[in-house]
Amino acid sequence: MSQAVRHEASGPAAAAAPVPSGVPAVGDPAPDFELANQFGEPVRLSDLRGRNVVVVFYPFAFSGICTGELCEIRDNLGLFENAEATVLAVSVDSKFAQRAYAEKEGYSFDLLADFWPHGAVASSYGVFDADSGMALRGTFIIDAAGIVRYVVVNPRGQARDLAEYRAALAGLGGS
Repeated sequence: MSQAVRHEASGPAAAAAPVPSGVPAVGDPAPDFELANQFGEPVRLSDLRGRNVVVVFYPFAFSGICTGELCEIRDNLGLFENAEATVLAVSVDSKFAQRAYAEKEGYSFDLLADFWPHGAVASSYGVFDADSGMALRGTFIIDAAGIVRYVVVNPRGQARDLAEYRAALAGLGGS
């Protein structure tokens, strides 16, 4: 994938790029999942109904671009809280690596371990790269009813744009 693929409920970007195979489209129900967070606690997407949810898949803990992206979310967490949105960051790292990463960087949101079966949740969202064994940079903004309202999948080496999250969240409003 050489370009970022964005899909929004409306606007020119929604029609500009085709949906990659297996990626839920805007308007689809979000695939449910349950993963352990950095503390080993189970987090189930469907338990968050009634709130907007931002699911951020990232390749690996402690890697440069991933750290930059998650620190930007950390530093702008009020943007998500104002939109009544819960942030869930997901990678194929173990819960132990996730915990060390969260502690080192001061992340207060859940880091979820898609460790075993390896990349199963990323696969259900169409963002698992089986050749490299990692998740792609995919973000899914899910409304309070569990419906996908925004999708972006960026290629390796290309960070996501926080301004796009801001615009997508503004379109959702609170629950």
